[in-house]
Amino acid sequence: MIKKLSSSLVPIICGAIWLSAIERIEAKGKEKDWITLDNCQLISNKANDGDSFHVRANDTEYLVRLYFVDAPETASIAPARLIEQAEYFGVSVPQVIEIGLDAKRFVDAKLSEPFTVVTRLAGGLGRSKVQRIYGFVRTKEGDLGEQLIANGLARIHGTTGTPPGAASSATERQKLEELESEAKQRKVGGWGMSGQALKAASATPQPFAGASHPYAKETPTLGKIDINTATEKELITVPGIGHVMAARIIAARPFRSADDLKRVSGIGDKKYAQIRPYFE
Repeated sequence: MIKKLSSSLVPIICGAIWLSAIERIEAKGKEKDWITLDNCQLISNKANDGDSFHVRANDTEYLVRLYFVDAPETASIAPARLIEQAEYFGVSVPQVIEIGLDAKRFVDAKLSEPFTVVTRLAGGLGRSKVQRIYGFVRTKEGDLGEQLIANGLARIHGTTGTPPGAASSATERQKLEELESEAKQRKVGGWGMSGQALKAASATPQPFAGASHPYAKETPTLGKIDINTATEKELITVPGIGHVMAARIIAARPFRSADDLKRVSGIGDKKYAQIRPYFE
């Protein structure tokens, strides 16, 4: 009796397993379908950089990470990664941070108008309270990742994918390599900084529209900078002041005089003696 009952259940069990397998395959296929998020808006966030940024689409916030490209870090974090990025461009670590800041400004400008994100909602790496996804970002001027590479503001590195309409991921990579080769020849972005001192003017002939080149540091005049009104760009012209220190100085305002610089975190006696002569 038990054998007969068991035998009769075999087809049912096999059928259930087969249907379950089909459902998993179909679900997996649906996860791989491209989804287009139209009329996206960039959300201001201190964590935004050249290759990942917060986006609002259909009342939902995402943290979008670009396929194929890696823009340099924008601060002195992840030393090993910064060294790797600096070696890629053939520049120093402080210079590669400047490239990362330039990439962030570039993206802020390009995403100032509504744009499109094409994604499979594949989870992006990292920690975040909002959903992290990989995607291709389309602006009115084309693919954002391709624009970063064409302007020497990112390296070809990271997670890949086959863009909608492309034959393969290898096809897209080849296109990026061609854009990078042209960027090197034109010496744009990071490719114009190789072999230069940090304070030297960049050789970049075609900076992206709407932004001054951040690498070119003018030599500041002693005793001419107003501590309470100087912009970040003016502050970082002072030897010994980078973007982090400039931000701290701005946050500590107002000052009674430049003599109060000592109360800014990170400015000890040695640093104070180095930078004080440049301020009124």
